[in-house]
Amino acid sequence: MASVGGFGDAVGMLLPLTRNKAELIEVVRITDPARHLMSDELTGDTVAIWEGDDVPEALALVAELPGSEPYRCFLPGWGIRAHGSTGLLFEIAFCFRCHGARLWGPDLPPEQRGQTFDGGSPTALELLRRFRSCLPD
Repeated sequence: MASVGGFGDAVGMLLPLTRNKAELIEVVRITDPARHLMSDELTGDTVAIWEGDDVPEALALVAELPGSEPYRCFLPGWGIRAHGSTGLLFEIAFCFRCHGARLWGPDLPPEQRGQTFDGGSPTALELLRRFRSCLPD
């Protein structure tokens, strides 16, 4: 039987139901990755704002990230904050080294808070490319 939520399978990442309300995404470059081991929120520098068609495209990439076996480091370098018309909907920190993702959001079920993804998959590499393109040359 296949598992869900990116736990060692190819199902994809489970995003909060509020993903359909997202109108804007902040791309966050995480400056203190070790802080995210126990934090209650995503912290770092906003390096870009994605709006319009970029929002559903980015969230589709995240939702399509195939699962992977978890590793242990969780030192995320990138994150996103999804906003709707009423404010912050959810946040995700990504560690492309250990293939871990941590999600925060109101009423987020515990099984969705820690997920894994295949950081070497074409989908993950495209997401990482988009993140890196937000940095100044």
